Amino acid sequence: MAQPTPGTPSLLRAINDRAALQALLERGPLTRPEIGTLTGLSKPTASQLLARLQDAGLVVLDGVREGLPGRTAEVYRLNPAVAYVAALDVTPSRIEARVADITGSVIGEHRLPTPGRSGGDIVGRLRAALDGAGAPHDLRRVVIGIQGALDPVTGRLGYGGHIPGWHIPDLVPTLRDGLGVHVDIENDVNLVALCEQARGVARDRRDFVLLWADDGLGSALVLGGRLHRGATGGAGEVGYMPALGAPTVRDVGRSADHGFQALTGGPAVLRVLRSYGVRGADFTSAVRNAVQASEGTGMRADDARAGLRDVATRLAVGLAAITAVVDPELVVLAGGTFMAGGETLRELVEHELHTLTIPRPPLLLSAVEGNPVLAGALDLALATTRDEVFSSTVPS
Repeated sequence: MAQPTPGTPSLLRAINDRAALQALLERGPLTRPEIGTLTGLSKPTASQLLARLQDAGLVVLDGVREGLPGRTAEVYRLNPAVAYVAALDVTPSRIEARVADITGSVIGEHRLPTPGRSGGDIVGRLRAALDGAGAPHDLRRVVIGIQGALDPVTGRLGYGGHIPGWHIPDLVPTLRDGLGVHVDIENDVNLVALCEQARGVARDRRDFVLLWADDGLGSALVLGGRLHRGATGGAGEVGYMPALGAPTVRDVGRSADHGFQALTGGPAVLRVLRSYGVRGADFTSAVRNAVQASEGTGMRADDARAGLRDVATRLAVGLAAITAVVDPELVVLAGGTFMAGGETLRELVEHELHTLTIPRPPLLLSAVEGNPVLAGALDLALATTRDEVFSSTVPS
């Protein structure tokens, strides 16, 4: 039986340092007595700790706080300039960038349109997006969300043939060397799921599925509290899943619409609703118009309700296959189709799903506002960088 390794003084100091840094991150500026109370350290030990963290540049003095008459206390805060990270959301038409310091405070954002189908210089476009967001020269990490999946074995991007220029060998090393910063690439829907797990309706859930219905279809699987990516990074690419009534890849080829995507992607939703007499310039406006019309009376309302039921049935059929295999405790609905359909579409999909499967998980709409891909990418960049920085005092 292995004997436990006793904690050396240097290791114990590192543990205390990390606890203090985490407290400053979560609570904001604190006095030495407050840090001592939160970490359980004595006053002399807390003083030594703060001096050590100041010398390392991790903590800075943030003024004084008035207390009892004649007494003041110095206030300390995490040094925001310790590290900067960036998040990028890449689609065929644009790149969105967001830069933040280690506290999570956003220092800049930028949106870079990328028209045309030519791959071009992807390193140059990413650099332009980061520069537009005010990224400092000493940027520590970039997390890129993209409509595809990075194969951990080959290093190539799969499931993203619609984004030109990204299908090159050694994609991550190429971007890392070109940008001069550590780069991670993550599937965009996976990042949405991480965002929901951190601050959305899936908070504290260990097993859930997120279904993204927009122009394209995708899902993310969180099992046992961890994101499941699959052997080639393609877990959750349900848009390619064969579905009853949809053409298969064998029928139409890989580059054509097939599978679940052909039944429930944005263009398909628009066609379905138009067949019921619902108008809309695009699929999101058509879904909103259908919901609004369904709340009225008469034939127009009946047609709108029938159209929404048709869309809900299509979505539920694909979701039933996922639910039957994964048996999640929750399904989160995200993306333009569900945001436009709101509670009306959510209730219809839930009802249809529960008539098809034995597991009957609740379906909840995403609660994350803004761009969840960008938010999830920034969360991932911050979590990894904080772990590195807060562990920097651990002895080697």
